[in-house]
Amino acid sequence: MSSGIHHVTALTRNVQANVDFWMGFLGLELVKQTGGFEDAEQLHLFYGDAHGAPGTLVSFLVWQDGAPGRTGHGQVAEIALEIPRARIGDWLTRAMQRQLRIEGPSREFGEPVLRLKDPDGIIVKLVGTDMPDRGWPAAPRGVRAVTIWSELPEQTAAFLSAFGFREGPAEGGVRRLVSDRDALDIRDASGFVPGIPGTGTIDHVALRMPDLAAIEAHRARLALRNHGETVAHDRKYFQSLYLREPGQTLIELATDGPGMAIDEAPGQLGRTLMIPPHFAARADELRVMLPQFARPGEERRPMRDLPFTHRFHQPDDPDGSVMLLLHGTGGNESDLMPQAHRIAPRATLLGLRGRSTEEGVARFFRRSSMTSFDQDDIRAEAAAFEAFLQGAVAGYGLDAGRITVLGYSNGANFAGAVMALSPGLLRRAILVRPMAVLDDLPQVDLSGTRVLTLAGTRDPYGAYAPALEDWLRAGGAELDARRIEAGHELSPADLAAAQDWMKGA
Repeated sequence: MSSGIHHVTALTRNVQANVDFWMGFLGLELVKQTGGFEDAEQLHLFYGDAHGAPGTLVSFLVWQDGAPGRTGHGQVAEIALEIPRARIGDWLTRAMQRQLRIEGPSREFGEPVLRLKDPDGIIVKLVGTDMPDRGWPAAPRGVRAVTIWSELPEQTAAFLSAFGFREGPAEGGVRRLVSDRDALDIRDASGFVPGIPGTGTIDHVALRMPDLAAIEAHRARLALRNHGETVAHDRKYFQSLYLREPGQTLIELATDGPGMAIDEAPGQLGRTLMIPPHFAARADELRVMLPQFARPGEERRPMRDLPFTHRFHQPDDPDGSVMLLLHGTGGNESDLMPQAHRIAPRATLLGLRGRSTEEGVARFFRRSSMTSFDQDDIRAEAAAFEAFLQGAVAGYGLDAGRITVLGYSNGANFAGAVMALSPGLLRRAILVRPMAVLDDLPQVDLSGTRVLTLAGTRDPYGAYAPALEDWLRAGGAELDARRIEAGHELSPADLAAAQDWMKGA
């Protein structure tokens, strides 16, 4: 009967650094990459052995450039991986050669332990056991243990004992539950701060179940005890049930099958981006929106430290052109990538995230009302954008003459303000639902600048578009001003108009 840990799932804010650590440093295989089953705009990576066997899996939801969380009680706080006892010294040397900060060796429950952190700050322990030595270098065999921080350690231990674990030794403030091959360490964290979800934290630990019948039996047992809400899911590669133990750590019960090889051939696991079946209608746009990465040894684009959070998407056959994307209120750096890819399929896409926030959502500048705007913020952000673009052109080797801006709503308004404050910086732009946001538009020379504006006939802001269009013409811009039968939303007619205009770009 299956028992023990199935997988551990954490959150990362930097997919490339995550791949470099878990594949490049630790040597685990990337056995599955898929859109998230709850939110398909999140990339989900699974690392493990070459077969993707339960018990070897560590997975990450990618919240690219997302806010960090806080580790506290009610969370899994540490992941321990199993290595041969005799290889502790080799792993210590490997970490030092990579200039990783590492602690130890120390001893926990009689086993030698090296402690380090992954790029997100998640504690990873390499635990030496009597497992067979397969030579050097070799990746850790699998998950040895996880450490749960609980305010109610006795209740947490009693609850988890029902899932194939039995009481083991205690050491200091940690009590250990053991299965036939791994362990759950429960640390008394009473009086400590509660955990806060976010990047750099572990979302849950999944425990192995032989089949769906075993999951349903546990579900029925918990229902009889009025345990509270349990949520079942079909994750394609396994069936699962989510629940909370008394200390509020999220626990998943996961079946061993069907397994990671259900949709990829042996030896090819993790090579193809998979989209969950219930998001199949969005597959094309999701493949553009999800962050790209390079495996160790593959060519990659080094990311520069520039004033705006940004993301690239490079098509299979780039033509050297770039579409620079400025989202609308509440959007992010990937929002416009599907539309931009349809407009210019061979263009490299560079999406930016606005730095001003309003009621928790991202914008490129603040507003005082629906039609009045923070002039100082516009000017400050426009100056930061100029520095960003100059740095991106130099740092990424972009052809400034082949950059087209695609801005929507707040992003389109911001692009218009940049044209006024830094004339000549943007030479080609598609502005969807734009309006003028500077109180005093300066007289500038816009000769050599090509602009397409797309105003909606039913857009309540459409009445403000002519002022921007008149200013563009007065500055000498080559303007194509069109009216689209739409409201403020993006429509298929916008994409068709943009595609048509780009033919002459």
